[in-house]
Amino acid sequence: MSRSTTRLGLGLGASAFLLTAGLVPAPARAADPTDYTLTVDPAARGATIDDTMYGVFFEDINRAADGGLYAELVQNRSFEYAQDDNRSYTPLTSWTVDGSAQVLGDAGRLNERNRSYLSLGAGSSVTNSGYNTGVRVERGAKYDFSVWARAEGGSTLTVSLEDADGTLATARRVAVRTKGWARYRATFTAARTSSVGRLRVASSGAAALDMVSLFPRDTYRHEPNGLRKDLAEKIAALKPGFVRFPGGCLVNTGSMQDYSEASNWQRARSYQWKDTIGPVEQRATNANFWGYNQSYGLGYYEYFRLAEDVGAMPLPVVPALVTGCGQNRAVVDDALLARHVQDTLDLIEFANGPVTSTWGAKRARMGHPRPFRLTHIEVGNEENLPAEFFARFEEFRAAIEARYPDVTVISNSGPDDSGPTFDAAWQLNRDAGVDMVDEHYYNSPRWFLQNNDRYDSYDRGGPKVFLGEYASQGNAFENGLAEAAYMTGLERNADVVELASYAPLFANEDYVQWRPDLVWFNNHASWNSANYEVQKLFMTNVGDRVVPSTATGTPSLQGPIAGAVGLSTWATGAAYDDVRVTGADGATLLSDDFSGDAAQWTHTGGGSWSLQDGQYVQSDTAAENTMVSAGDPAWHDYDLRVKATKKSGKEGFLIAFGVKDTGTYYWWNLGGWNNTRSAVEQAVDGGKSTLISQAGSVETGRAYDVHVKVRGRQVTLYLDGQEWGGFTDDKLAEPFRQVVTRDEKSGDLIVKVVNAQSSEARTAIDLGRAKVASRARVTTLTAAPDAVNSETATAVAPVTSTFTGVARKFTYTFPANSVTFLRIGRK
Repeated sequence: MSRSTTRLGLGLGASAFLLTAGLVPAPARAADPTDYTLTVDPAARGATIDDTMYGVFFEDINRAADGGLYAELVQNRSFEYAQDDNRSYTPLTSWTVDGSAQVLGDAGRLNERNRSYLSLGAGSSVTNSGYNTGVRVERGAKYDFSVWARAEGGSTLTVSLEDADGTLATARRVAVRTKGWARYRATFTAARTSSVGRLRVASSGAAALDMVSLFPRDTYRHEPNGLRKDLAEKIAALKPGFVRFPGGCLVNTGSMQDYSEASNWQRARSYQWKDTIGPVEQRATNANFWGYNQSYGLGYYEYFRLAEDVGAMPLPVVPALVTGCGQNRAVVDDALLARHVQDTLDLIEFANGPVTSTWGAKRARMGHPRPFRLTHIEVGNEENLPAEFFARFEEFRAAIEARYPDVTVISNSGPDDSGPTFDAAWQLNRDAGVDMVDEHYYNSPRWFLQNNDRYDSYDRGGPKVFLGEYASQGNAFENGLAEAAYMTGLERNADVVELASYAPLFANEDYVQWRPDLVWFNNHASWNSANYEVQKLFMTNVGDRVVPSTATGTPSLQGPIAGAVGLSTWATGAAYDDVRVTGADGATLLSDDFSGDAAQWTHTGGGSWSLQDGQYVQSDTAAENTMVSAGDPAWHDYDLRVKATKKSGKEGFLIAFGVKDTGTYYWWNLGGWNNTRSAVEQAVDGGKSTLISQAGSVETGRAYDVHVKVRGRQVTLYLDGQEWGGFTDDKLAEPFRQVVTRDEKSGDLIVKVVNAQSSEARTAIDLGRAKVASRARVTTLTAAPDAVNSETATAVAPVTSTFTGVARKFTYTFPANSVTFLRIGRK
């Protein structure tokens, strides 16, 4: 079987059909003993790879901070939970009361920014349930309790740790002797291990309590306001080049006002760094965008310390005063903008300033007189209003460059990998000579296999790329394989892509707002996803320079776009009528005016479908993806026409074609994303990618004539008789990808090969004139494509071995569904 030679994946390889149908290259003949060839040119010089290329992105999503990386074991420790955070919250969420207690917000509070406290009656107690199943303690470990308290007539607090089986540690008694607020401490040693513990505080007399806290003594680097050790160690094990924080949508959503009387103590605010430093009892609280409360116990100082502790550069993100993540509002307030610009300058002084400076002195008082050596800062995150964003970005950039010319100011290109917002943002960034632009995208594994060459054509003299957020929509090994294949393209283009980080980093399994995630945890365990193992393999074997190489590709078995047709909605009620499908020769394949029944249609999604007045109506405005389909999955080269009317709800309607099954199809999403834009999305095994997108909305009550024309792999779309757009889906999903780098210190060649298919890849490797040792250290990740790591089972883990057959020319067989790194030493 012949194979086309391509420049390290620049060419196109196997189609989605080859992958999804399970087809593999034909067995090699005796005269053709290998499936692929890989040729390395060690005399050529490829791109230099910065030590900081791969990093991590931490956002407080999925309870990643409170109840996660932040080691505090008490939930709602300062009684600040409120309906602004979550409609189900009260100031006593996670607490139970025995006796009398009430949360007050009067002038007797601990301080102005800590707005609530607990008034506990004499002879009463409160018990905290912690996170997940409860407070986690381990036998023999020490736990530090503290509380701010006051008592008019004096009181004794009895503090205990217990679970349903009894006492977990000897109770402690704390005498509260002052009328004013003071901090009291005690230490527990756990007598046994439990994940369902409760912390109980009982008072002999009337007392006021705030900041009820329980910390494990053994935290990462043993900070008194420290980090959960196992989670921080998983970050450290990646050896990240940078830590991007604190978001994400936390940065560019909500009010841009401060937390003060002037703003009426605004709770739903963007993440603003000055709220998060200083003594923890004086830090603000906030309503997290993801639907819970942020205590800000884990704040900017702790982020800077974490970055320093793991040997990474800190990369903070500040608000640009343009909201995103579905809010899409530009704040017009010159004074407020000036304040945020000044806050950003103050942030750089906090990180880098001498102890004699205002903010450097604050850093020193927190315990870190040495500067944090901040070199990069990002303004904004995924703004959907490029012109409005960029006008404000320029204000930040001008101020930063004037005072701190050595700090790189990073812009962004919106929330997608392509489309009008992306194009407009990139044009503004290029025209202004921005140093670096942050790109974000979450796409299907197929997209990542298709787009290994994405950065090959980027302007080498233009802004550098920070790939700040990416993932392939799943935590199975097939996702990790697709991401690994894509990362070979990132490394090849290290002269353009200077920074890259998978996202998000953490997910608490009981509080999930987003999937997939790199590391999963609960209150007593944590485990690495398959994606984590891929990231770790690349991050700990980067190399210093790309060694140019070429590889053959996989034969294409691509045919025309084929599949049935479908109708669907998303959080919308809609009506459909006059569906007609005709072949390219004009023959009718399907015709339905819904004057009789809907027997031709199969309901595979949610929602409520019924025939009403000669239309097929989906009426459930809460349901998502209500797909009904009709026709033959073998149909190709056809025209689909339908009349569609939005009746109610948040979005528009969805017209599907090329429908293979419930997870593999195309659909034209008209009025999607809260009725702000329309796009064609492709789903493969449930993972979606956007193929074409335009801004726009659909009107409620208006009937639209929708026409989808499919010819071969080309699709043209018409709306009310006018051509709306089109695309050709002929980019192939090459499963065999590779890149070679050199470690300058050791001299090792690092040959990195991804084989994302169900057959092994026998490969002839030619190292040119490289002087190499005969032995290679091999690290391999291989598993079934659907393998997933869990708390109790690790299906995807690296295996190391030694290969003794290295020569200038040798053959190596890469296992099916594998990522393999060969570290080949110098002779």
